[in-house]
Amino acid sequence: MRKPLAWSGTSEFAGVLDIGTSKIVCLIGQRINGRPEAGGEPGAGLRIIGVGHQKSAGISAGVIVDLDDAERSVRATIAQAERMAGVTLDSILVSVAAGRLRSHNFKASAGIEGGRVTAQDVGRLLTGSRAFIERDGRKLVHLNRKSVQLDGTPSEGSPVGLAAAHVSADMHGVSADEAPLRNLQTVLERCHADLAGFQVAPFASALAVTSEAERQLGLTVVDIGCGTTKSAVFEGGHLTSVRFVGYGGGEITKGIARALHTPLIEAERIKALYGNLLSARSDDREEFPYTLAGSDEGLMQLASRAQLVSVIRPIVKDLFLAIADGPEQTGNGAAGNSPLVLTGGGCLLPGIAEFAGQLLQRPVRIGQAAVISGLPPIARTPPFATATGLLFASEAGDDGKAIRFVADEAEGGGYLHRVGAWLKGGF
Repeated sequence: MRKPLAWSGTSEFAGVLDIGTSKIVCLIGQRINGRPEAGGEPGAGLRIIGVGHQKSAGISAGVIVDLDDAERSVRATIAQAERMAGVTLDSILVSVAAGRLRSHNFKASAGIEGGRVTAQDVGRLLTGSRAFIERDGRKLVHLNRKSVQLDGTPSEGSPVGLAAAHVSADMHGVSADEAPLRNLQTVLERCHADLAGFQVAPFASALAVTSEAERQLGLTVVDIGCGTTKSAVFEGGHLTSVRFVGYGGGEITKGIARALHTPLIEAERIKALYGNLLSARSDDREEFPYTLAGSDEGLMQLASRAQLVSVIRPIVKDLFLAIADGPEQTGNGAAGNSPLVLTGGGCLLPGIAEFAGQLLQRPVRIGQAAVISGLPPIARTPPFATATGLLFASEAGDDGKAIRFVADEAEGGGYLHRVGAWLKGGF
């Protein structure tokens, strides 16, 4: 196997890939003066040297539906970034937004035979956690601890080396259907790139648009893509819930097309130019022209802004109610009242933050990715948050609190290597 270029050991470069329904983004980062210090500003140790951005093909709602089309678009995106960077990527960290993402919150425990916690004891917790989640065709793609207890007493940092008879941990894992993950892996293989690992898309987006202090206080990040919407809930600095809805901003486009009987491409233009979620007194009087489906070229129809708002608002309302009030939310209930941070291309719809705030009765803002050296202005916008967050995850090693998996790893080899890396990060 070729040597990975993700942040590990002395690797200088990292490549990340966000495969979405409407676009595919590849970023290549380079370290600046070695590995950043823990707790430093996001992106402080990074320089972006390659950017690839192509329209998606062969992908629907985040799921690969045509291998040949998906391969061509992914290959073109990676090649574009590699040409700009002047390097060839062997290994790429890939976002996961498909496979019906599902959260699992549970407690893992193990008895300590030697009287002191060892790395092997913690390894048994992780192996048991994986076995617990990977049932009924599901695969574990993310695992993080929320708290650790030694003999029932809370413990900070790594428990390895501490005296105890029993160790337990409150864990949170995210699983996905196995088949979509394997299809992602197949596309990478056909592009002659090894898969460095998967990262849950909303977790990556959250790293890009929120600070560690905000995540410590508690918040929910909602990433509205074209074909999917994902949320990530943080409490006490830990990821506690991920939720997935199989539609996004593209559903608004379809709704406009149906209501006005206009082609999808025309509906997308209408949404971009005239879409809004906030009503105004003048909406009934203000009209815009559009083309009817099947009409002669040049024959235009008129619709009012009030009509457009009446189409958009119910779709967005249903979306927020589905993603923000899911049963996966856990903890003391603080997540239900905590701030909401919106990102993804769907959050560019004017008035969406105000609308969500009124609907959910909680503070809402639009999240902007942190500035990284070399990152072009277009890549600092919400649609690129996941790709930027993937680099943050690679750079910081997920703060030593999370572990990623590759779909076809065996229990030995790569899996145990990643467990060892996590332990060093401070389980």
